[in-house]
Amino acid sequence: HPSYYRRNSIQQLELPQRKAALIVPAFETLHYRLTFPKSKAELLSMLDMGSLYTFRYHVWPKGHAPTDYAKWRTATVPYRVAWQPDFEPYVVVRRDCPRYDQRFVGFGWNKVSHIMELDAQEYELLVLPNAFMIHMPHAPSFDISKFRLSAGYRGCLQTLREEFHQDLSRRYGAAALKYLTAERSL
Repeated sequence: HPSYYRRNSIQQLELPQRKAALIVPAFETLHYRLTFPKSKAELLSMLDMGSLYTFRYHVWPKGHAPTDYAKWRTATVPYRVAWQPDFEPYVVVRRDCPRYDQRFVGFGWNKVSHIMELDAQEYELLVLPNAFMIHMPHAPSFDISKFRLSAGYRGCLQTLREEFHQDLSRRYGAAALKYLTAERSL
């Protein structure tokens, strides 16, 4: 049972005493109806048959690639991954972790900035070997439509990203340079 597994993982990994973000690997289906897999083995079978994909594989692979799905397939214990630009995994964290930056409402950069801040604070990014979530298809949100259609929206988001980088530099000093360097090299 997913919530039992999550609770068990939190206890085993001593999360209350540790700065860690537990990554729940994300998958998606293009079907509106899906029998949810009851196990990792069943999920892998659906993945191999093409009824599931790694999340955003077709449109934004960078967002979840650092999860290292190839490693996850055979993993039996949590494994650590490194931050990479545009990483935006779904995570389980302690309640006292840094909050989402409220500048990033609507579409764009809310999860990316959150993981960046967790990494800046030296949180371990740990992938859970037996957890998974599945994103179901739905109509595009109002905010993603605005992002796609409005150069003004995209410009504002870029300005907020630059402000966020400046704030990281002020808070974390030289350690935050890797985020800006990564951003400029994209």
